[in-house]
Amino acid sequence: MISLRKITLENRRAMFNLEVAEEQRQYVASNLSSVASCYVLSVNGGHPYPLIIYADEQPVGFVMITYGITGYEEPSLAKDNYCILRLMIDKQHQHKGYGREAMGKILEFIRTFPAGGARYCWISYKRDNTAAKKLYESFGFRDNGEVFNNECITVLEL
Repeated sequence: MISLRKITLENRRAMFNLEVAEEQRQYVASNLSSVASCYVLSVNGGHPYPLIIYADEQPVGFVMITYGITGYEEPSLAKDNYCILRLMIDKQHQHKGYGREAMGKILEFIRTFPAGGARYCWISYKRDNTAAKKLYESFGFRDNGEVFNNECITVLEL
């Protein structure tokens, strides 16, 4: 059973220890870097949601959702929409269906509109990350033709 949980004093170290495989590091920032980005966003008017992905009582991944600004160059639809800025499943927990199940939970969370109403959710990904593209498309995301920082933008209407 996959769930999304807030970072606490008790679970933060386990979350910081989660890592992707060496060959995947080019696709996602470390969880420590992501949490630091959340702080910077929050003190500059952003709405970050850093959450730990749990399989039952075991931390297995991390997701960082933002609303509006991301702190990076953004596509035209970023304003007043949600972005899944980071998503990772630890290397020891991959190929178990956790990413797919987590994406369902992430979209459920976003559809509660925790920071305000939105029409879209978007994600950027590197063109050669075919596993990510396939996952996103299976949930209805579609590329919109925009490319930022050499990453394709894929969009889901909420």
